[in-house]
Amino acid sequence: MGSVNAIEKLIEQLTKFPGIGRRSASRIADHILHASKEEVAGLLEAIKNAKDNVGHCKVCNNLSEGELCSICNDLRRNKEIICVVENPKDIEAMERAGNFHGVYHVLLGVISPLDGKGPQDLKIASLLARIKNNSAKEVIIATDADTEGQITALYLTRALKPTGIKISRIGLGLPMGGNLEYSDPTTLSHAMDARREL
Repeated sequence: MGSVNAIEKLIEQLTKFPGIGRRSASRIADHILHASKEEVAGLLEAIKNAKDNVGHCKVCNNLSEGELCSICNDLRRNKEIICVVENPKDIEAMERAGNFHGVYHVLLGVISPLDGKGPQDLKIASLLARIKNNSAKEVIIATDADTEGQITALYLTRALKPTGIKISRIGLGLPMGGNLEYSDPTTLSHAMDARREL
């Protein structure tokens, strides 16, 4: 009876991961149960290591093992162009597209009144401070094309207008309601090339 409870608890924990339903959780649990103790120990160590050592970049809020992420540390990146995204996974998607060579700013969410999340809950103040304190010339707003992403883009546009910086929004190719992280590289590349000034 105890082993059934243990399996159920494992499946229950796995279903808490995004995109993992009961069937997928059951398959993952089965894989874990049939893996060697060394493989399971390696998985547990990798999870613990990531949880203990990965934080947010002090400049852009990307995931990083140090004070600065690899993009902020890269001297070849154009620091005059800042692409604003919702979360670190969006940076991965933009980097796969391969045509953006500026830097990023991660908001760590979107404005979502239904979830009780307002502008004060996002990293907007640090974006404004960053623009004020460096030589950025353009901000590209790359929030998702869903309602929350659009509300956030509108709020950012209003907040950034007084700075006098050029503000643009990615466009072409991203469907309404679509998520950046699930977009293919070609679509993202075209969206970046077809950004429009706000």
